[in-house]
Amino acid sequence: MSSRTFILEHYLKRTNTFIRFLLVGTVNTFVGLSMIFMLLDLAELSYWTATFLGNGTGAAVSYFLNRTFTFRSGASIQSSAVRFIFILFLCYILSYSISGLAAEFIQAFTLLGHDVSPEELAVLLGAGIYTLTNYIGQKYLVFTK
Repeated sequence: MSSRTFILEHYLKRTNTFIRFLLVGTVNTFVGLSMIFMLLDLAELSYWTATFLGNGTGAAVSYFLNRTFTFRSGASIQSSAVRFIFILFLCYILSYSISGLAAEFIQAFTLLGHDVSPEELAVLLGAGIYTLTNYIGQKYLVFTK
């Protein structure tokens, strides 16, 4: 048995949902943030449009992976999908509003030698806030058994 198979079969089955949520979050965050920065920087879309579309793409990945892998939910797709969308929307507005306000106060910021604009900083801060609020909402309101 390979070490990868051993980890998947023995460790992740017993791991708490937050660890699995973070693994799924790594995938959907990469997908969502990649899209956000492409839309923001390459397509020159507005902050709100780019974050909405990027998070929407990540959300689709998140729903299916969290339903089957993270929470192993037996909730119907119809009811859980409606709650999922509501929680994502609520977390999105809350997270990116707070991070947008916070980034306005930090005008000059450098990360790994790159000058980060207030909008880019807001995206990064928002992603952290979004992760925490989204986990709580999904665990307790969406994927209940």
